[in-house]
Amino acid sequence: MATRRTSFGKLQRDRAKQATAAAKRERRQDRSPAEEEVAVIPEEGELSAAQLLVLIEQIHKQFDDKVIDFDEFEEKKAELMARLPID
Repeated sequence: MATRRTSFGKLQRDRAKQATAAAKRERRQDRSPAEEEVAVIPEEGELSAAQLLVLIEQIHKQFDDKVIDFDEFEEKKAELMARLPID
């Protein structure tokens, strides 16, 4: 008994996934060092609320410019939000 062939729709989806992965790989390779350093989050020392908000704004811009993916964006944002001083 012969196996079923892959449908045209599945082939289309697979090709779209491969194209997306290739585009993402290209964007990562094309990043300049300056873009990667923009949202470096200091590990030590206390930051003011204004400084933390500026860092949050920077990671939002990186996400909008597709420099970072959604998972990395959420991780960095959560880390910064946890450091906001609450009085």
